[in-house]
Amino acid sequence: MRFAKYGKITRKIRNGGSKLPHYSWYFLTYSIAGFVLAGLYFGGWVIWLAPFWTFGFVPLFDHFRGVDTGNVPSDLEAVYSKSIGYKAVVWAWIPLQTLVLILAALKISSTDMSLAEVIGTAIAVGIMTGSIGITWAHELCHRTGRFERGLAEFLLSQVSYAHFCIEHVYGHHRNVATPKDPATSRLGESFYAFLPRTLWGSFQNAWQIEKQQLVKKGRPFFDFRNRMLRYLFVQIVLFVGIAALLGGKTLLFFIGQASVAVILLETINYLEHYGLVRRKLENGRYEKVQPWHSWNASQIVSNLSLINLARHSDHHFMASRRYQILRHYDEAPQLPSGYAAMVLVALVPPLWFRMMNPLVTQWRDEHLPAE
Repeated sequence: MRFAKYGKITRKIRNGGSKLPHYSWYFLTYSIAGFVLAGLYFGGWVIWLAPFWTFGFVPLFDHFRGVDTGNVPSDLEAVYSKSIGYKAVVWAWIPLQTLVLILAALKISSTDMSLAEVIGTAIAVGIMTGSIGITWAHELCHRTGRFERGLAEFLLSQVSYAHFCIEHVYGHHRNVATPKDPATSRLGESFYAFLPRTLWGSFQNAWQIEKQQLVKKGRPFFDFRNRMLRYLFVQIVLFVGIAALLGGKTLLFFIGQASVAVILLETINYLEHYGLVRRKLENGRYEKVQPWHSWNASQIVSNLSLINLARHSDHHFMASRRYQILRHYDEAPQLPSGYAAMVLVALVPPLWFRMMNPLVTQWRDEHLPAE
């Protein structure tokens, strides 16, 4: 299959006529940082450009540009996995997000911003650190090198959610689409019921996983290599430092943007696996994760904005696959629209159930044996 054309900035795959997005197109993710910076500089209504872009224009562009179901030929995946350009798109985001977050904190602490502007800034920055920052961290925490995993922890510490690195990799990917996974939403469960369950369950799981790994390695619980203790220490230092240097209002801003980011992350978790389950086998184990155990979305603009995060079926099928070569599977269940639109639908339970429950029922009729 051929990749959709993205204008002139495409890269032709060697020994073939197919095309995939040149790494330059993934810099579309950086636009939200520009909107946040514009809001900080001009103030007023400009602060709301980031939310308008994310939940207004992106769904519209998804609608008009449609989907791209093309895949990179398997014999060329290694070439594109090693491309420094695609890696640079990820790595360059870390200093940019850190700078924007610092500038926002400094402005709130040093100027007389109105309450509406402070709230708007927290929402705008939270959308940036949640939709893009956590997405990049999600990509990096699956890598095997310490450098990239360290970058993931650094980004997640900026939203007070570093334990995601542990629970997501060693918990969610193992238990997805089973009752053991707090990040898998259940059929008929509203987002508002799912949110507290996944927040508490994921935190508990991260502690349990880390304790088990320490025991396996013969290390005591109170050890500097206990990642959960390290994350907790960093978070305390960060909170105390912000309060002492920049004041209580800035600390509230930081907590606010982190809350927006985490809620956005968990909303995406909610829609990625809603109602999908893996069959329990006779030996008591669950069937192997397949592409049809995650909801997929191949809208062009959303996937350029979120580095193919919505090709989630392939991510769970092969978690080591880098974002630029994630595959579309026709057999995977498809969301009615891209992530930006579906996040808004998830916040309105009657609309969500009306849209998604029939699709889940159809999926279960196809994939689960009749009782």
